[in-house]
Amino acid sequence: MQVTVTPAPRSSLTVRVELPPERFDAAIAEAVRHLSQRTRIAGFRPGKAPRAVVERVVGREAVLDEAMDHLTQRAYRDALVEHDILPLTPAEVNVEQAEEGKPVVFTALVQVRPDVQLGDYRNFNFKPEIETVDDAKVDRVLEELRDQNATLAAVEDRGAENGDYAVIAYEGSMDGQPIEGAKAERMPLILGDERLIPGFEDNLVGLKPGETKGFDLAFPEDYAETSLAGKTAHFEVELKELREKILPEADDGFAQSLGRFDDLAALRAEIKTRLERNAIDHARHEFADKIIEYATANATLELPDVLVEQEIEIMHDELRGTLARQGISEEAYLKAAEKTEADLHADFRPRAEKRVRVLLVLSKVAEAEGVEVPDADVEAEVERARERYGSDRKTVAYFESERGRSFIRSTLRRSRVVEKLIDEWLAAHPEHGPLPHLEDDEPAAVAPPADLDATESPETTAAGAS
Repeated sequence: MQVTVTPAPRSSLTVRVELPPERFDAAIAEAVRHLSQRTRIAGFRPGKAPRAVVERVVGREAVLDEAMDHLTQRAYRDALVEHDILPLTPAEVNVEQAEEGKPVVFTALVQVRPDVQLGDYRNFNFKPEIETVDDAKVDRVLEELRDQNATLAAVEDRGAENGDYAVIAYEGSMDGQPIEGAKAERMPLILGDERLIPGFEDNLVGLKPGETKGFDLAFPEDYAETSLAGKTAHFEVELKELREKILPEADDGFAQSLGRFDDLAALRAEIKTRLERNAIDHARHEFADKIIEYATANATLELPDVLVEQEIEIMHDELRGTLARQGISEEAYLKAAEKTEADLHADFRPRAEKRVRVLLVLSKVAEAEGVEVPDADVEAEVERARERYGSDRKTVAYFESERGRSFIRSTLRRSRVVEKLIDEWLAAHPEHGPLPHLEDDEPAAVAPPADLDATESPETTAAGAS
């Protein structure tokens, strides 16, 4: 057997195999035996009919097809072993010559894990940037806390204003005829949020509870209901209820009402401490992202189409999950977005390529840095998955499987190599000071991939779990 391997585009190899004529003869003899065993042929015991008889019953092409199928499969496997090739997917086999008395020649296009050539991933000229926490930021959080603890009080001595909580009854009509769906007896809304069509709530400003108002208003040109888009309708509205938000005073009493704070100063100090911790954590994550971008930009590799397609499917599954949680069908989403599934996949492709590229480069960096994940750490994650997803047997079974453990190992390996680069940079730049992140207190559990039923994904195949 003669095997020639040549590089092909998009991280693939062309494997050309040439077999001597006698291998084809042996394969034909074997095919005859197999077909004779599977086919009832009068006058012959199973497996004993001669080739001529078998060909009269099943046809010569059936015999040759069976022979070539088994011959190419065995020769292809032998060629992979001989040249230490690990395919990502089943190969595309093209038979170039299959005639009795002549050598058998076929080629196989094999998708393989790409050869990642790392560039520089250490000598970057950027550093962590920690956002300054000042009094204005503390004030904003304090205002958010006041808003979260606000109460609603009935408005009696003034007209409606933006920011008020209102309950209205309304009905819309066009040319004297009611508009289907444009009617409600008790519609709650916050004035100014523009929950309804633009300009509707502006007409409610100044109304008092119990008052009514009629007005004309045009639907937007891009309104989802095309039969109404750009047309003018008449609305009759009654303001049934009106309430305003009453914020608590920012004083010691408010601080004490939140729990363990003695006074407002203690509350502000706690807010500032938490903002500073979050700013440091954010700086570390942002620094990690920049290191990943730097390493990826300096690396050279060809992306295998199969891994990009797999990542697109993963992104599609992530979208399906998000839509399901919102109670939206995929069909309705595509209709509203005026897209087909093919359009969706085309939109996903640039991000899918970036994600696969990052996975492959980080895996190579981890290999270069000698970062390994002990079995004990993987088993600890499996145990955490049992605790976290105990009621979800499908997810737990995934993490307990070999594929799930491989996913955990590759995920931890990529994360740890980035943390290693950060910590080594900090050690080389002591003037910067420590840069802990919130996960140091309690490491986040590894989240499962979007599609647990996929046979493989770039998380395991591309990253090359070890």
